[in-house]
Amino acid sequence: MKIAKLLNNLKSLPRAYKIYASVLAAIELVLFFVRPETPGLYIQLPQLLPIIAALPFLFVKNARRPFSRFMNTYGIIVFAFLALDYLTRSHAGLFQIVATFIPMMLYWFSLFARWNVKLFKQKKALTALALATISWGAVAFAFPPLPLGPAMLILLVPWFIVLNKYNRETAVFATFWASMVYNTVNYYWIRNVMNVETAPAGLIFLGLILLIAYLSLFNVLSAFVYSTAKNLKIKGKAYLLLLFPFFYASIEVHRTTGDFAFPWNHLGYTFGNHLELLQALSIIGIFGYTILIIASNQIVAYAFLLKSRKKISLFAVPVVIFTALLIYGSSVLSAPEAAPFYNAQASENPDIAMIQPSIAQGAKWSKARFDSIISKTFNMAMYGPKAGANLILLAETAIPDHIRRQHEVIKQLHSMADERNASILTGALDYKQVSRDPNNPRRYEIYNASFLFTPGDPNFPQRYIKKHLVPFSERIPFDDVFPILNYVDLGEGDFVPGKETPVYGPYNWTPYICYDAIFGDLIREAINAGSRLMVNITNDGWFGRSTAPFQHLNIVRHQAITYGYPVARLANSGVSSFIDQYGHYDQNTEIFETKIIQRKMPLKTRSTFYTSIGDAFEKTLLWFFAIYLIALFVIAKLRNRLQVIGRRL
Repeated sequence: MKIAKLLNNLKSLPRAYKIYASVLAAIELVLFFVRPETPGLYIQLPQLLPIIAALPFLFVKNARRPFSRFMNTYGIIVFAFLALDYLTRSHAGLFQIVATFIPMMLYWFSLFARWNVKLFKQKKALTALALATISWGAVAFAFPPLPLGPAMLILLVPWFIVLNKYNRETAVFATFWASMVYNTVNYYWIRNVMNVETAPAGLIFLGLILLIAYLSLFNVLSAFVYSTAKNLKIKGKAYLLLLFPFFYASIEVHRTTGDFAFPWNHLGYTFGNHLELLQALSIIGIFGYTILIIASNQIVAYAFLLKSRKKISLFAVPVVIFTALLIYGSSVLSAPEAAPFYNAQASENPDIAMIQPSIAQGAKWSKARFDSIISKTFNMAMYGPKAGANLILLAETAIPDHIRRQHEVIKQLHSMADERNASILTGALDYKQVSRDPNNPRRYEIYNASFLFTPGDPNFPQRYIKKHLVPFSERIPFDDVFPILNYVDLGEGDFVPGKETPVYGPYNWTPYICYDAIFGDLIREAINAGSRLMVNITNDGWFGRSTAPFQHLNIVRHQAITYGYPVARLANSGVSSFIDQYGHYDQNTEIFETKIIQRKMPLKTRSTFYTSIGDAFEKTLLWFFAIYLIALFVIAKLRNRLQVIGRRL
């Protein structure tokens, strides 16, 4: 029946539309067979013919009228041949890519603009937008070092009132623009990359806007789902809303996985200014905190809309959660072994010196300044630490070059390790040749790595390769799945991720480079392999003078508490810090301060509950995401069918 209906619809199309589709397909077919043999992205002007041929049909009345069908047909035909080109030859025409996506993007943007214009004219939509913006704007000021963290249990109440009170379209509209404000405040510091990146500043700025919009879509999804679930009632009750806090947490877990992983602003990170409130991380983890935050706000918003007297007790929920976290945290920290850096002087603990040279990011990769940068860093490392240091840390890419090309630098580091009788960990780049084909864009694999120089060992240092690469900065996502992406140059690092998580003796510690330290799966992997200390080297100079270095530090502190995993954290330009297994800080540096900090660092002695259940809990949330969406779809379909049956009866 559906096929017959489709054929009837095709027969009813205007003749001009049929001619248009035929011409477009014929041009694409010809272009497909005359494509060049150039691998990767090639330039062929005739591939602009499809869009040139499509333009006249905009002025044909019968073709212009169903404009959405016109654009969708164009997109499907051109994209199909683009995909065929890639699947058969692993390459594609650059002009065809532009001619495929730009028109469709402009079309979708025009629809989006019209939708927004319509809603901006509605008073109720503007009211919803104001409430949602108050909520998410306040949340942006809750992440450390900003002060509103403890209020997170009620900051989202206005947003939940919007979700409960307004229809789905209005709620999605308000959520999107409120989230744009929230993410702009949260990630404004990415614009600092424009001052030091090799890509055009305009391209980086466009990328920032797209990133903010992309991250806002996660909240849009949550608003869409909530607004749908509230209308799917079973015996008059929207039972699916009871599980919404778990669904929101599952969204955060999804944001932590895959090539687009960007787990920077989970809601649970907002309590970071108050150590007592963080101790339950060892039981429920960061996603458990998100569940508590969402549940608290959802319940209070429901209480505002409830007319019965029961709502008074519901208003007490955030107070109860806050008090429970505070009492539990205070109890944990009152134990003798929870004293700051307890038993640090034990003989098994390493003495660690961290060198923060504060090299300006704009100057760091200047060949003319290479010698002066190395001289400053090495002099600090050689003569700055006190006697007895077991491990001297240099920051991520402290050697701003491929280390294999710097034989003299390698000799200096071996010599320094011997003279200081201390192991030296330094960040640098590395490479490996994997192909001699001059047309292969991946002739070399490039690594962002760390190297461990051990006293008395003249061999090439032990290497750790960064495993989680920053999307679009260090790597184009899915470049291993779609090799053609290796021909794209947006100024990114084109690094290859590592696969191993080492545990170095004699203190059983594991190196983490920058972004690695915010992924719980890597931490659990190291702990299960026997690691007792995280050594996190990072740069953070990209962030400039902003809140970002403090946000990064706050996330690492959460990891230390969650897994009972002490951290020695060194940043090229700050904030460097020692963090014990209960989250106490010591010797925090200022940003852009040249300084050496050193202390005996106690190793991991506690095993947390979340370390044991973390993998299972997060995988369960990933599955819950799919199950919840399927349940929404099934119940919605069932309800619609029952309504149809009811109308017929």
